Amino acid sequence: MIRQEDVYKIGRLGKPHGVKGEISFQFTDDVFDRVDADYLIIEVDGILVPFFIEEYRFRSDETALLKLEDIDTQEAARELTNSDVYFERRLSDDAGEPSMAAIIGYRLVNDADGQEIGTITGIDDSTANILFEVLKSGTDDDSPILIPAAEEFITGIDNDKREISVALPEGLLDLQ
Repeated sequence: MIRQEDVYKIGRLGKPHGVKGEISFQFTDDVFDRVDADYLIIEVDGILVPFFIEEYRFRSDETALLKLEDIDTQEAARELTNSDVYFERRLSDDAGEPSMAAIIGYRLVNDADGQEIGTITGIDDSTANILFEVLKSGTDDDSPILIPAAEEFITGIDNDKREISVALPEGLLDLQ
């Protein structure tokens, strides 16, 4: 059985394309292309299910048309519409530095005191300065705080522990 902690979200399936089972795929991480993946994991009714890739072709930098094995009709493809697509962490090509999509769920740890700041719940890349969206540890507040994801602040990434160590400027966490 595939566990949620063993995968990370890379996109979402859109509408069927044509009548042969092709479906549009809006992706945030093209890892499936970089590592020449045999399959993708799709969430179907709350269960993570592997689907083997027959072929795909890019329509843009964020969209591909995807043909999956045993999905041969428009109706079968329609059943997968709006399903989230995941990729297995162990198959990722990012051995040293995980992709931005892969670090969602990692813990952020402050080098200054060794304390956990919180868990990365998202990435805000809408501006030139990329930010980690972090659910702060030890609080009941469920609104994320924003921490700069600048290279000069990141001191280490431990993929086994799923944690990122940061050396933040003094007082930055007090602003939150």
